Amino acid sequence: MDTNAIAADQTLDVTGLMCPMPLVKARQAIIQMEVGKILKVLATDRGSVKDFQGWAKTARDVELVEQTQDESGNKTVFVHYVKRVK
Repeated sequence: MDTNAIAADQTLDVTGLMCPMPLVKARQAIIQMEVGKILKVLATDRGSVKDFQGWAKTARDVELVEQTQDESGNKTVFVHYVKRVK
């Protein structure tokens, strides 16, 4: 999927936070959003990749739309696109 085509409704910057906080903060944000909306999460914790994959597999109210990483600058930022489905 072309990530440039993903239009996020809200962006959550959790860079600098370590497990489990990126996931905790994303969960808090997504439950405040309407069904069908997409949350873009920016994280620097490498473990967040698997954390978000696991969350999407077990949660019934979210879908992991896409995961990318941005290596511009001096740190890698993992970008997660999560859609609220229920």
